[in-house]
Amino acid sequence: MPDPLPLQSRWLGRVQYKEALALQESIVSDRILALKNNSPSSENRDVLLLLEHEPVYTMGRTPDQSSLRIQEELPHPVIRINRGGQATYHGPGQLIGYPILDLTPQGRDLHQYLRILEEIVIEVLLGYNITGQRLEGLTGVWVGKKKIASIGIGVRHWITMHGFALNVCGDLSPFQNITPCGIANLEMTSIEAESERAVSVKEVAEHLPALFFKHINLNPSGAHSI
Repeated sequence: MPDPLPLQSRWLGRVQYKEALALQESIVSDRILALKNNSPSSENRDVLLLLEHEPVYTMGRTPDQSSLRIQEELPHPVIRINRGGQATYHGPGQLIGYPILDLTPQGRDLHQYLRILEEIVIEVLLGYNITGQRLEGLTGVWVGKKKIASIGIGVRHWITMHGFALNVCGDLSPFQNITPCGIANLEMTSIEAESERAVSVKEVAEHLPALFFKHINLNPSGAHSI
């Protein structure tokens, strides 16, 4: 049966970071080519990849690498990528969302898109009786002064890649080896820690497609001039 929504959601399970990055880049390239060729709408659907990563640190495109601290002493590999932002950690127990969306229907507004991603995470948290919030001047979602979700995006021809990382459960200690998001003395938390009950990553992932459909002005037609 065809998906009734213009958003194609895929649960990938646990994936190596480089494998997921290659998949994102492939989908983005295919969409850009389809838009250039004015291909049928079926080839231009927005995609939401939902997954976990094996342990890895990632670093955004910034000359300031200090948030990695002493890279040689880190317990997991470091990968430099084309998103904004400083160092962060990805690993089991963290829900990763990679929306590959055409931002043209959103007005090509990156700041608005970041705020929408934050709002989606905040609504997910409400389902677990957790009050998530923004902090002025910063990107991501906090519970009090503890950070529960990080957001970093990349855009090519107004097609998005990268996205959000929501701490659901599991070990948060790898964050202590870096300065997460470049914020000194930042404490991380998770849905499991805040709700004090067992929660699985896949369970949380099931809430995401409907929330994206609610908040994102999805464009199934692919009508976009690049």
